[in-house]
Amino acid sequence: MSDAATPVPVDPEREAATKAQVLAAAERLFALHGFQNVSVRDITAEAGVNLASVNYHFGSKDALLFEIFRRRTAELNRDRVRMLHEASDRHDGKPPVREILRAFFEPPMRWSAHGNDRRISVQFIIRARSEGNEQMREVLRTDVSHLRRFADALMAARPDLPPEEIYWRLHFVLGMTHNNRFAEFDRLHTLSEGATRESDTEALLRRMLDFAEAGFLA
Repeated sequence: MSDAATPVPVDPEREAATKAQVLAAAERLFALHGFQNVSVRDITAEAGVNLASVNYHFGSKDALLFEIFRRRTAELNRDRVRMLHEASDRHDGKPPVREILRAFFEPPMRWSAHGNDRRISVQFIIRARSEGNEQMREVLRTDVSHLRRFADALMAARPDLPPEEIYWRLHFVLGMTHNNRFAEFDRLHTLSEGATRESDTEALLRRMLDFAEAGFLA
């Protein structure tokens, strides 16, 4: 009879639950404290799992970071593209500029709303843009597939504009989106002496659409 220990069978449900706990804990800690200020020990303590869980499920802290980034950006862009398709269906394949812009702006705005459980995901994505590792920066530089759909839709909506002009105006729209950081809202609140309210998602979305639409219709 062999003296070798009988391997403990893997419980797929338990493994999946542990992985989900690590992902959720890491996303929250990274979003709130920054990528460099959070250790693997912090993550596993927050998740209530074994210290080896990060390496076992992801390979490294950097790989865990990228997995969260990949999942969240893919989810956000799927929401955007879905809204763009719905707008296209409503308008016989040629949605107007405002509906195209709404499909781009609305998903992250909804995620950012107070009380939405995706708010922490937006904070994570914001961190990724400024603190991300090289793998994330490479994706941000080169993965433009969802943006190309919006550029094509805008060209169809404004065939009188040269493509170069569409790309530049879309670039400025991206700037509007990326500047909607929580710290920027705090600064605006100070500047306006309390007149601005970032928590009014509908009003903020309307203002963004009014401004961006005017830029494409000029």
